[in-house]
Amino acid sequence: MQPQNLTARETLDHLVGFRSVSRDSNLDIIDWVERYLASHGVVAHRVYNSDGTKASLFANVGPEVEGGVILSGHSDVVPVDGQDWATDPFTVVEKDGRLYGRGTCDMKGFLALALAAVPLALKAGVKRPLQIAISYDEEVGCVGAPPMIAQMVKTLPRAAAVVVGEPSMMKLVNGHKGGAGYNVHVKGFEVHSSLLPYGVSAIMEAARLVGWINDQNAAIQAKAPSAIAAMFRPPHTTIHCGKFAGGTAHNITAGDCHFSMEFRVVPDEDEDVWAQAFEDECARLEAAMKVVQPSTSITLDRFFDVPGLKPEVDGAADALVRRLTGDNATDVVSYGTEAGQFQAEGYSCVVCGPGDIAQAHQVNEYLEVAQFEEGWAFMQRLVKDLAT
Repeated sequence: MQPQNLTARETLDHLVGFRSVSRDSNLDIIDWVERYLASHGVVAHRVYNSDGTKASLFANVGPEVEGGVILSGHSDVVPVDGQDWATDPFTVVEKDGRLYGRGTCDMKGFLALALAAVPLALKAGVKRPLQIAISYDEEVGCVGAPPMIAQMVKTLPRAAAVVVGEPSMMKLVNGHKGGAGYNVHVKGFEVHSSLLPYGVSAIMEAARLVGWINDQNAAIQAKAPSAIAAMFRPPHTTIHCGKFAGGTAHNITAGDCHFSMEFRVVPDEDEDVWAQAFEDECARLEAAMKVVQPSTSITLDRFFDVPGLKPEVDGAADALVRRLTGDNATDVVSYGTEAGQFQAEGYSCVVCGPGDIAQAHQVNEYLEVAQFEEGWAFMQRLVKDLAT
């Protein structure tokens, strides 16, 4: 097979051209990446989702020895529905020093750089491997990363460091919040509103849970933040209800109400503890509802669960990125990544990638050309590091 010798910029054009929105299959982009790697003699491994419509991919580039570096990113992007783009969102358009296109910033720019580093690493004869990890459904809760990481642990030599390439302006990020989210269905009992005590309004009971959320937020914000929490903006855990719908008419107690909520948890707190507190409140409320009408219920679907990234003391990933970037500052972010999931499996992890997170998910999303070039300089220094 003839090697595909593409520049990082050419690779970005290919990746953005795939409409790998989270709601759809990502197999076309994974097929392309696998062929690209195979053209350079690199064997890729896939980890499929339960119905086979999506897959993560990982590979080892270089010798089968421990001590390498994992470059981790995600293949999926958010939708462009309802956004009035000035250009085709799935074609990279360069203008005024910016690369416009869905995913250029979040985060196909980083993936393009990582893939372009593969032939560079092979040519340099790296003594420690460069490992590539590309997951699915990051945008809906880092869903694809945990099974991928579990297979990497079993299949590849243990890496010394993981760099997750979410946009950080190529600055070192060594901590982020964790999270958990629920879709909630409150099933009530319909009666005419004049007979309110004999029915159960799903909306009014769901509102009690939103009230619990508000009370928890007030209590959290009234406390002095811990040293780790104080690093974040805002400097505490947050709980949020983002969607709420239910009912059929103003004079009928609502039979159903659906809402979604999420926790964004500082890394010195446990998202499972917060999740359990919410589940306990739901159980308490459901029991009271059933006293009125036994057919009522509260059903919870925990649709994402992402551990936080804790700043490490003398972490290998931290030291590596500081060495390659010269960045001696410490930074944390409130968004979540698969870095916490890698860390939970014992890997040393940081976040460092090109672009500004403020551009993520936006109409006319872009990546500064200067950031892309800075990312490529990082990859060149990384390959040199692995070759020595």
